[in-house]
Amino acid sequence: MVSSTQPTIGVAIVGTGFGQKVHIPGFQAHPRTQIVAVYHRDRARAEAIAQQYQIPQACQTLEEVVALPAVQGVSISTPPFLHYEQAKTALNAGKHLLLEKPTALSTREAADLQVLAQAKGAIANLNFEFRCIPTWMRLSELFAEGYVGKPRLIKVDWLVPSRADASRPWNWYARKDQGGGALGAIGSHTFDYIAWLFGSVKQISARLSVSVPERPDPASGQLKSVDADDVCMILLELADGTPCQLCLSAATYQGRGHWVEVYGDRGTLVLGSSNQKDYVHGFKLWGSHLGEPLKELDIPKHLEFPETFQDGRIAPFVRIVDRWVQGIDTGRAIAPTLEDGVYAQRLMDLAHESNETGRWLKVE
Repeated sequence: MVSSTQPTIGVAIVGTGFGQKVHIPGFQAHPRTQIVAVYHRDRARAEAIAQQYQIPQACQTLEEVVALPAVQGVSISTPPFLHYEQAKTALNAGKHLLLEKPTALSTREAADLQVLAQAKGAIANLNFEFRCIPTWMRLSELFAEGYVGKPRLIKVDWLVPSRADASRPWNWYARKDQGGGALGAIGSHTFDYIAWLFGSVKQISARLSVSVPERPDPASGQLKSVDADDVCMILLELADGTPCQLCLSAATYQGRGHWVEVYGDRGTLVLGSSNQKDYVHGFKLWGSHLGEPLKELDIPKHLEFPETFQDGRIAPFVRIVDRWVQGIDTGRAIAPTLEDGVYAQRLMDLAHESNETGRWLKVE
């Protein structure tokens, strides 16, 4: 972790759902960041959150936020359809940016943000936190060292029940045009870690489906149509020719959780967690050479979290914050960057296009 002897970086919090659960405690846990402002469109709500977390400034508009000299960076964890305009406001003001996934609503929007960040000299990172979980980092090390040899097949299952209950209210998550759906929520993560762990994608084929077609409107109680996917079946061919199968669902009661299986000509690596309540806690890593029984692998001390939290998402987020701070210190962003966010967004767009056309699509 970066040294705590250097100056603190003033951060504004934009987004108070996931932001209160993960971003606020994460920034408060990092020795180099200080939360100096919080935004909510309802000023009374902004003031209540500011008082609760002892944040000096409560703001009702983004313009108020970026006008504060104490704000050096902005953390955005709002729904995807708000990302583009909010991130543009922060970047145009010369603020550094830490953005939740998915990056935006389209590759064009994501790429525009990347160009703007470069033009303004801003450090911009995405919260692709799987890159910072010890078991995942160990998988990355072992794969790079050739543990499995030449890969033959990569298989991902991510099956959770978060949208399985059809009585769960209709909101932006039910709307494709607002970035809702499992592809944005978990597919964006998957596309990022596939690229991080195994390399770029050559071509993609996707089938996206809606298994809960209606949900009750929270205001009227009337059923409203859902057009955002909750099940994604995706095939990838990686640049080295390795086939990769992704089965993603947010609508599976007692789904098996989150698993990544890597099969090669020398061995096998299996990473997985059946935890349905916390998508970070519970991961273990198993390995096998040449058909021997799988055995659980130790995680080296240098990869372990220095501090853990009841909510598993906070510890890897602190590591993302640390990379963001290092980037601000050195003037060069450390992955996962906005460029990584653009790449994941491109694969999401191609998945939608493949689903609509029924074709394999090449990834330029």
